[in-house]
Parts: sequence; C-alpha cells; structure tokens
Amino acid sequence: MGAEILKDISFNIEPRSFQFLTGPSGAGKTTLLRLILLSLQPTRGLITLFDADAARLSKDAITDLRRRIGVVFQDFRLLDHLTTYENVALPLRVQGRNESSYRAEVVELLRWVGLGEHMHVLPPVLSGGEKQRAAIARALIVRPELLLADEPTGNVDPTLARRLMRLFAELHKSGTAVVIATHDLALMDQFDTARRLVLGDSRLHIYE
Repeated sequence: MGAEILKDISFNIEPRSFQFLTGPSGAGKTTLLRLILLSLQPTRGLITLFDADAARLSKDAITDLRRRIGVVFQDFRLLDHLTTYENVALPLRVQGRNESSYRAEVVELLRWVGLGEHMHVLPPVLSGGEKQRAAIARALIVRPELLLADEPTGNVDPTLARRLMRLFAELHKSGTAVVIATHDLALMDQFDTARRLVLGDSRLHIYE
C-alpha cells in the first residue's frame, strides 16, 4: 500500500455553493475530485453524496447519482467517433430526449464556448483548448446539480477563460453547486466571495 495522498479530510459541499479547490501540483486535487465523483474509493472514511452513503450504494445507484454531476477532467474523455456536437449532446441522448428538444440548446452552448464553427468535426481535429471547451460544454448541457471541474481554463487564453468562468457563475446562479480545481490565483481573485479549499501536506484547509 502506498502513502496516503489525502488524510483526515472533512468538509461539506452545500447545495448552490461555489468553491475553488487549490494547492500545489501533486497535492491531491484531482484525487479529491475523483473521490467526490465516486470513481475512486477511499481507503478509510465516509463519503456521502446527495445524502446517500457511498459505501452502501449499488453500481446502478452510483451511475444514477453520477448523472446529476457534470464533470470536466483534464483528459477530456471525448469519443473520437462522434462529432463535437454529438459529444456535447450525448448526455441528453442518454437521458432519452429527442434531438428536436435539445438541438438549439446544444448549438447555442457550442457557439458560446467558441466552437460554433467546429460542431461537425471529430475530436482528433480539435486542438487541446478546443477539446477542453467541448468537454466543458458537455458537462454543462445537463444543468447538473454539482459541477466538478479540474483546471477547466488551463488550455485557453485569458479572454476565453474569463468567458468560461462567467458561464460557470451563471450555472451557479441557476442552482448548481460548483467545485473548480485550479492553481490560478488571479482567476480566483475575480470571485472573492467563493469559498477556497486549499490542499497542502495531505490535508485540507478551508477559507470562507
């Protein structure tokens, strides 16, 4: 068994809250996000997600809970055989919605993130920043109850980063709890009312 990456961590993510998760590289930001998503299991301790004890959930129940979460990880996880539009629309298709009910919404969001000219191309054609924006759009299209984003502005220019952050802020105002992992202090300073969760020495420090 390797060394513990995180230990003695206890915190709540309140509904409709906004927080930044920060700390030096290797501090465990991505690990903590994956624990919240239940894609990793803790070696000890308790994770409660939407009032459910994660340790007692079946695989189907975990899948159902994850559908209430929007996720943006650094590896993007786009499907190469689907167009940008199809990747972003995929969560809605999984929900069983007809395309006629969501097409305009998907197109509008793609234009907002600067991918209006790339909605019909496949992911291998996209740059890293374009893939990141597609992943963000896919996470936001379902209007999740909880958004987990790992360095969502890391591959875009400052102007687009501010635009994406406004999109996250609007999502938050509509009722989504937002957790954004970042090391960009300037970005966090633009949202000085957000709570900061700071990882260091395997522990979590909370600044309201």
